[in-house]
Formats: sequence, C-alpha cells, structure tokens
Amino acid sequence: MGWGAPQAMTHPNSPEVYALLGPTASGKTAVAALVAGRLGTEVVSADALQVYRGLPLLTNQPSASTRLVAIRSLAQTMSVGEYAGLAHAMIDELVATKGAAVVAGGTGLYLRAALVDLAIPPAPANGARKRWEQAYDADPEAAYRRLVHVDPSAAAAVHPNDRRRVVRGLELAEAGASLRPTADRLWSGDLRRPTLIVGLDVPADVLDERIRRRTEAMLEAGVVEEVRAATAGSISRTAAKALGLSALATLPPDEAREEIVARTRRYASYQRKWMRRVPGLVMIDGDRPPEQVADAVLDLARGR
Repeated sequence: MGWGAPQAMTHPNSPEVYALLGPTASGKTAVAALVAGRLGTEVVSADALQVYRGLPLLTNQPSASTRLVAIRSLAQTMSVGEYAGLAHAMIDELVATKGAAVVAGGTGLYLRAALVDLAIPPAPANGARKRWEQAYDADPEAAYRRLVHVDPSAAAAVHPNDRRRVVRGLELAEAGASLRPTADRLWSGDLRRPTLIVGLDVPADVLDERIRRRTEAMLEAGVVEEVRAATAGSISRTAAKALGLSALATLPPDEAREEIVARTRRYASYQRKWMRRVPGLVMIDGDRPPEQVADAVLDLARGR
C-alpha cells in the first residue's frame, strides 16, 4: 500500500529531492509521475532532448505536465549551464512551495546538472575555437603535443585523431579549465539538497522487448511525419542529436525501425553502466507495475 503526501511531507527524514534514474524504456516516467502525485509535487525532467518542442513522439515526452519539457524550439540550442540554472530554480521552487521535488532522467550529464553545482567551464575567448581548429588542421600531431603539454590528463583521455576533442581540450585549457575536471561532483556525492537517488533495475531482455514495442508504437503514432515536419525547418546542433532523427529522415520506415531499435538498445546498455557509478544509488526492481515501483521508492524514503 502506498503512502500519500501528508505522511511523506511530514516525515523528519524525508529527502527534499527524489531522483529517479533508469535506462530508456525502464518506466521511470510513469513511476516519477506517481511518486510526484503522492508527494503533492511535480516532476523536473533531466533529459537533454525532451527540452525541445516539435518531437514529442521521438523524444518520448511525458503526457503529464513536467517541468523543463518542450521549452525550446528545435532551432535553439540548450547548454548544460543553461539547463542547470533552470533545473536548480525549478527544484528550489518545488521544495519551497511543496516540500519536495522529483527529478527523472536518463541523460547523465543533465542529471548531474540538476542535482549538483557543476563547475561550468568559462566561456572561451572569441575566435578561440576557429584558431585551434586551424592549428589542428595545419598539424594534428603538433596540436596534440600542445594538449599534452598544457593538460596532460585531458590528452590521456583523447585520441590524437579526434579533432573535435583535441580542439575542445585546447580551447578549455586556454580558458583555464579542463576537458577532464579533477572532481566529478555527483559521483563524489556532493549534492545540492538531501536527495534519495533510486535506479530502476530492469532485466536486459525485458528492456530490449520494451524498446522494440515502443519503437513500433512511435511509428504507428506518426513519428515519420513528425520528423519530416521537424526537418523541414531549422534544427540546432543540439536538437539534431535526438536518437533516430537522422534514420527516420533518410531511411525507409522498416530500415529506420531496426536502426533505432539497435541504437536505443546500445544506449540503454550505456545508461545501465553509468547509473551504477553513482554513490548512494539504491537499485530497485523496475520489472513490475509502476504503482508497485512507486510504493517501493516512497518506502525507501520513509525508512531513511
């Protein structure tokens, strides 16, 4: 049996933030909505692509009202720094007015941005990127040696042939930052507010089947037409990263379906791995009705 907002909100050890993590198709959206409803609060999305309007089917936007969903046009960009400021304001408002906030997401960096005070790199000087791109194009080996000299830790994590990351490393080093910061503040547990972090554990085979069913449902619901309408206009470089956008825009539907299923499965596997790096993460069985999963999340909070 679940427990409602009054009990949850008055328990002295209740967290202020309930963070729900899970790979794509794990059911975290439904669970988050249920938890928020029982707490009498709202959900803040930590998904890098759900911030955009125009692709609700492709980005699996929740049907229930959710903060930071569909707040940018496809022509606009969204940086992690911008998102962090918005997320912190939303979370702080919900905690102040409703006693708690629920954060749900599968994008690691956006989740970190919502839960901690990230050290956002300073803006590079005007023209810095173009200058370092020209330096790399003129002599890639010399550019990489320069990165080794100014930021050895970044160079150790970057292949010399990776033009984009070598350039970015040099750009950041010049601005006094690093491609490889010395501290990862979420993984160190340095959170902005008292937070319960729960991960939904769903067997890989179950997740694979859910991904296929969801992809087929998107196609039946008209995602091809959605993508055609979206690609007829301007799309920013960040919005263009939506998984499946390119496939649906360029391939026959059957081929696009198979590519999306395969890529989504790989992405889910990646998500399952990074989730387990989070200190304090409590994994619970996500392969059951969402009402039962929500009960388990709230029981965890009550037992703290």
